[in-house]
Amino acid sequence: MAKKKRQVRADFRKNRSVRARDKNWSRGVDPSGDDLADVHQHESVSGKGALTRKRVIAGAEIVEDDSGASVQLSIDPEICRIGRVLRVQGLHSMVQLDDGVLRRCATRRILKTLATDQRHVVAAGDRVWVRPERADEGIIERVEPRHGILSRASRGRQHVLVTNVDQVIVVVSAAEPKLKPHLVDRYLVMADKNGIEPIICINKADLVDAADLQPLIGVYSQLGYRVLLVSAERGWNIDSLRRLLKDRQSAFAGQSGVGKSSLLNAVEPGLQLRVREVSSENEKGRHTTTTAELIPLAAGGFVFDTPGIRQFQLWDVIPQEVAGFFRDLRPYVSRCKYPNCSHNHEEPCAVKDAVADGFIDARRYESYLAMLDDEA
Repeated sequence: MAKKKRQVRADFRKNRSVRARDKNWSRGVDPSGDDLADVHQHESVSGKGALTRKRVIAGAEIVEDDSGASVQLSIDPEICRIGRVLRVQGLHSMVQLDDGVLRRCATRRILKTLATDQRHVVAAGDRVWVRPERADEGIIERVEPRHGILSRASRGRQHVLVTNVDQVIVVVSAAEPKLKPHLVDRYLVMADKNGIEPIICINKADLVDAADLQPLIGVYSQLGYRVLLVSAERGWNIDSLRRLLKDRQSAFAGQSGVGKSSLLNAVEPGLQLRVREVSSENEKGRHTTTTAELIPLAAGGFVFDTPGIRQFQLWDVIPQEVAGFFRDLRPYVSRCKYPNCSHNHEEPCAVKDAVADGFIDARRYESYLAMLDDEA
């Protein structure tokens, strides 16, 4: 990681304590006096006085990781212990230290102050340094640089779902609820952008004729994506899925009701994760998993059980980048007449010609246009 040695300054938050004013200032006013009580003539909100809006963080340095620039605070390795965040609930995180001890930890306040565009400072999967406190509690003093970040945009801010992911298992259902290829494409773009290996897992394969899925499977397979047909109910291909998860840190992602928790229960007997039936009225899944959780596997490795997401908006992707994350569009982008071609309305366009000639799947092109419109 490239480190830049420069002074780190943090903004004071609005809830920081401020200099108290004399509430009885009107009682002791001398109408003939020239002195103004409770007025500091030499304070400045931009200098280094008591009213400064920034402060220097001692022992901190800037580190570049997959999420951008982050601040690394100095810690005492003789006191602090390193561990892995299993889940975040409210103001506390459950951390498993490397010696196996579980601690319920709060987050050091300065880490929250330094956070700017993230909804949460700590996420499941983070490697963190913890200062042990009484009993089984602790304080998270530092978050190590991340890789393989699974995140989405939420109200203009980055919502980090899980971190340090080696592969993402994009779980969809063949039926109940119906398969949504456009949502799969969004996850694939996110995975390619963050350097995470994606695996498409089609659950509930027992509810449909496998031949009906072959055209879709063929499109993704030709692009180099691994596709696995499984059934948590019947136990189909569960052993194959278990082998893919061994000794890796994997995230199960997908909309509600596709069977992520059911698959994890089948892969790791004894988990007993809570599951619910799909609504019979609209075939939409009901939110069962409410927070991302990192689960150790008996055979080795970890898996994330993430909350179901019905809409997945990409984070930090501009419209000009979208085509580059589509493996089937990428070879034709440089052949367009205009260097800033959006592959939507321009003529001539190599991408549109490839769609017309059958070299690019028409549904994938529609998915690109929908994603382009959303990011714009």
